[in-house]
Amino acid sequence: MTIDFDQIRLVDVSRHFGRRRAVTRVTLSARSGEIVGLLGPNGAGKSTLIGMMATLVTPSTGEIRYGKYDARRPGGGALRARIGLLAHELHLYPELSARQNLRFFAELHGLDARPTIDAALDGAGLTDRADDDVSSFSRGMRQRLALERALLHRPRLVLLDEPFTGLDDRAVRIVSERLRQLAANGAILILATHDLDIADGLATRIAIVRDGRLVSDEPGGTDLRQRYRSTVGGA
Repeated sequence: MTIDFDQIRLVDVSRHFGRRRAVTRVTLSARSGEIVGLLGPNGAGKSTLIGMMATLVTPSTGEIRYGKYDARRPGGGALRARIGLLAHELHLYPELSARQNLRFFAELHGLDARPTIDAALDGAGLTDRADDDVSSFSRGMRQRLALERALLHRPRLVLLDEPFTGLDDRAVRIVSERLRQLAANGAILILATHDLDIADGLATRIAIVRDGRLVSDEPGGTDLRQRYRSTVGGA
């Protein structure tokens, strides 16, 4: 079974963990070619929203639709094959080399390993470290490798939770350009970040969450820091 979609839509989505309401009645959509910056203070619900869109967390109420496809229907594996996730946990094996890590995940996706891996190593800027153990890498190098791991299967929906952690300015520019290229090629990107300066120059739309609720959904543009502060109340 193969599926594809050009839009993701959250409709009145909530998620409760016991008595704690992590997300409350969020309605949000994103289309192919968009980079949506998901902003908010710690504990606002950003990671829970990413988890639900990745189908790893089930909404307590509401629904998430991927084009015409509902994640609650059978065949969730085909849907997950169209989703790429970079979370706080990078899902890399430190005792393996960069090449071995990528080969493992490429084979999980049933991909032709060698050209896929070579392209991913080049994209991460790690061709010259391909056969070194990941345990010897800096956080920034691991972050770049994990991003390429999440993109191996050319996902339609790319979910990124703080993807710029540990990156220097040069790496930020490289990763930002990579994300722009993905959007230009038709991917849907949703990016949770605390870095307002990066979001300001990258996101085509801004969604701000506070206390589990969506409080702003507007086009990207200038003066993001001022808009954020006025919406979140100086947080």
